[in-house]
Amino acid sequence: MEMKEVPEPEMRSPHDVLICMKAVGVCGSDIHYYLTGHIGNQVVNYPFTVGHEGAGLVEAVGPQVTRVKPGDKVAIDPAMPCGVCDQCRAGRSHTCRNMKFLGTPGQAAGCLSEYVVMPESSLFPLKPDSSYEGGAFSEPLSIGVYAVRLSKGVKGKRIAILGSGPIGMSVLLSSLAYGAETVYMTDKIDERLALAEKSGAAWTGNPDRENVVQEILQQEPVGMDLVFECCGQQEAVNQAVQLLKPGGKMMIIGIPEFDEWHFPVDDFRHKEIAVQNVRRQLNSVQEALDLIESGRVNIAPLITHRYSFEETREAYELVAGYRDGVMKAMIHF
Repeated sequence: MEMKEVPEPEMRSPHDVLICMKAVGVCGSDIHYYLTGHIGNQVVNYPFTVGHEGAGLVEAVGPQVTRVKPGDKVAIDPAMPCGVCDQCRAGRSHTCRNMKFLGTPGQAAGCLSEYVVMPESSLFPLKPDSSYEGGAFSEPLSIGVYAVRLSKGVKGKRIAILGSGPIGMSVLLSSLAYGAETVYMTDKIDERLALAEKSGAAWTGNPDRENVVQEILQQEPVGMDLVFECCGQQEAVNQAVQLLKPGGKMMIIGIPEFDEWHFPVDDFRHKEIAVQNVRRQLNSVQEALDLIESGRVNIAPLITHRYSFEETREAYELVAGYRDGVMKAMIHF
């Protein structure tokens, strides 16, 4: 990773907005690119700018922009769907066939840059007293909000979240905000488990030290209504199958580093377990911002490390090595 001077981005569409970046979160998918150079068939062609969790200050707007104005604080939705393909017309803009997504090779350069240009449709105004960090964190939180909605609701349900990183915590905060009865969480990093407990998880466990399936089922012998897989690990999928009650639902959000999932057929079939993949988020950014700005969720404890733009590589090394109990590292400009 290196810093480079590049020309300031140009506004080419009347709906474009020039943004001075203020905060960018380091995401697990950024780390996938940093460590391996690819996610699936999305391969980095160096040099390539990453970063997609961002918030900034509007510097200039195109002549047809109406959503924001210069001086506005904005959160950025990194997705730029085409709006005309069959998926967009069907209300599934998050699976747009011509998607451009910030920090994705072959689609769009990321926002880990002093200035970026975005279409106004990807921008969400922040309240004047809202933090740029909250704006940046609305991106992962929107995934948690969408996952909860896609699960057909968590109100009154007993759920397990396997993986207590930023996405797992986003699912936790969303689940509690929308009425989940009890939430069990697992992770292999003790600092994350401690933060999960402080944030409302009823029970936490480390699968490296204990049989988390046995421990949870001792408290919930009927099994879980929902299990959210948030770490991209095969062992978590196996645990989810064991934890779910017959007719339960597995929500897969984690991005694995391998190419194929495997399911234990006997329990999987006999329990008639439903599986739902979660692809980013759909129409959930404003909902996530509302949760943050209303105080219904508190994301402040999740921002555990802060770095200057010049210290970006240090931030990436920290997150890549899961060092110092990191939950979310934030880059400030």
